[in-house]
Amino acid sequence: MIAIACDHAALDMKREIKALLDEMGETYHDFGTYTADSCDYPVFAARAAKAVASGECEKGIVICGTGIGVSIAANKVKGVRCALCSEPYSAQLTRQHNNANVLAIGARVIGPELAKMIVKTFLTTEFEGGRHQRRIDLLTALEEGKDIEA
Repeated sequence: MIAIACDHAALDMKREIKALLDEMGETYHDFGTYTADSCDYPVFAARAAKAVASGECEKGIVICGTGIGVSIAANKVKGVRCALCSEPYSAQLTRQHNNANVLAIGARVIGPELAKMIVKTFLTTEFEGGRHQRRIDLLTALEEGKDIEA
């Protein structure tokens, strides 16, 4: 299951991505917002991120005007590795190397067709593990307040 959330600036983009998820046969939980009324993006990004961190959802997609705000908010949730991507190559590498579990997109930065390419790449690319797992472990230690060194 995919967690998805947006703010008022990204409502149309979220609809486009939900249609793609339907086409891909992916199930999802929409954590809002549901209207174009001005709202606070951290609320909705946190809902989706917490669903991923808890294991309720396998991955998440958060969207706002630039993607920056929702990525910052999602990354405040322990266990979330959210990557802001504006093209498919970054989406591929953040899955392969960073095991990112939440994707952030900027609805005012990229168009719907590019967003769909990014989402599809993010959802279909697997984590490579190996040497990259050591780095994920370092990120987890850092998140837990531990000192890390090379």
